[in-house]
Amino acid sequence: MSQDLKTLTRQDFVHFMAIPTRWRDNDVYGHVNNVNYYSYFDTVVNQYLIEQGVLDIQKSPGVGRVAQTGCSSFSSIAFPDLTPAGLCRTPMGNA
Repeated sequence: MSQDLKTLTRQDFVHFMAIPTRWRDNDVYGHVNNVNYYSYFDTVVNQYLIEQGVLDIQKSPGVGRVAQTGCSSFSSIAFPDLTPAGLCRTPMGNA
């Protein structure tokens, strides 16, 4: 993404989803472990593709690709929080 994550606003995002945390997402420090955020990214992207009608997980020959991810943290989350996740699309390539 060419834009700095800190300058993005809600209008830059095409999709939002509240993701429920799971008990197993917590680490020994009492908050969601960093590795779980990538699972959340997959959930947001695939839900968006399904809702847009471009992915049918039973029949589609292709899969969605995520070229780059980014995560800005404003505070820690822990079970049983709902965490808001936003999906931002940016053009790729030279076209």
